[in-house]
Amino acid sequence: MLLKHARLVTPNDVISGDLLIDGGTIAGIYAGGEGAPDAAERFDLGGCYVAPGFVDLHTHGAGGADFMDGTAEAFVTACETHLAHGTTTIFPTTLSAKFDELYAAIDGFRSAKRILEGRVNLPGLHFEGPYFSLKQCGAQDPRYIKNPDPAEYRAIIDYANGDIARWSVAVELDGALEMGDCLREHNILPSIAHSDAEYSEVLEGYRHGYTHVTHLYSGMSSIVRKNGFRHLGVVESTYAIEELTTEVIADGCHIPPELLRMVYRLKGVDKTCLITDSLRCTGLDAKTIVSGSMENGRQVIIEDGVAKMLDRQAFAGSIATADRLLRTAWHLAGIPLADAVKMMTLTPLHIFGLDGHKGSIDIGKDADLVVFDDDVRVRDVLVNGRFVHREGLN
Repeated sequence: MLLKHARLVTPNDVISGDLLIDGGTIAGIYAGGEGAPDAAERFDLGGCYVAPGFVDLHTHGAGGADFMDGTAEAFVTACETHLAHGTTTIFPTTLSAKFDELYAAIDGFRSAKRILEGRVNLPGLHFEGPYFSLKQCGAQDPRYIKNPDPAEYRAIIDYANGDIARWSVAVELDGALEMGDCLREHNILPSIAHSDAEYSEVLEGYRHGYTHVTHLYSGMSSIVRKNGFRHLGVVESTYAIEELTTEVIADGCHIPPELLRMVYRLKGVDKTCLITDSLRCTGLDAKTIVSGSMENGRQVIIEDGVAKMLDRQAFAGSIATADRLLRTAWHLAGIPLADAVKMMTLTPLHIFGLDGHKGSIDIGKDADLVVFDDDVRVRDVLVNGRFVHREGLN
């Protein structure tokens, strides 16, 4: 297959040319189209952009489905909704809930992974909670928030048997450091989230494996003064500890474009990911929805392009898809397109050690690709060199 007359978004630049796909992988890149061979299938993209398939490290659902519904159908619905907007790799995210619902989410994930094989890449689950700070719980249900319990989390890790990729925890809680050690032993990324920690606690957490910070600026402490002295919170610690990676909800609501640009400048493209943190209402014209399972979730309202708690005093999550993240970063925050794409592709995959075969337009890598125009309207999506979503390009 030859994709002709494209603007190819590479990790460092955007180049005009043709892209050859053979056997599900990228077989050739031809700047200016020079030297491109004949192919059995040729698609003229008319100057559209071609980027690696987007990666979402943090999403709770879409299309009317929440991963906490715990069914294969919910996982498939949400993932297919995101796929149509260019996301080819998804880390489905749970929230603080009853433990039987967390076990059900693992079951739903496993079934959906078999159904979606060849369409959506599902490397693992992201467990968000329930080991959080009540002071920073945000939209997480306080009924289920608690300190880490080794018997609980070890049982879930054993049951998941490799299906959990990340677990977000408030690093200052009693038992959080031991949990970080345990997660690392099981190849699970410990991440700091919904935390009221100060710098010394974040630094100690980093030493126990907490190398990532979940949705920077959302549900975390910032600088405070005690007896005149300033103490760094999680936000400032993320900048101060250079090795920490992080993610931001780039919907244009959770943080303004100016702040997104600052995160990009200070943490850099190799340490920052863009995420949706999307809820089940994503892709729907809904005014109210339930965040979490239909049985035990919390009702939230949708207005001003974002999900809010009922008292409108805090956000509850986003209604964004990946194309909106890119539009915000590129068009509103002024981040160069190649860098904005990298924060949604190569950088998140590198954090999980999955960038060897995916995440960039390079010869030999999997042809997971998204085609979009100047307004970041997704036209086509390919996984392993096969169209899985089409909008009628010739």
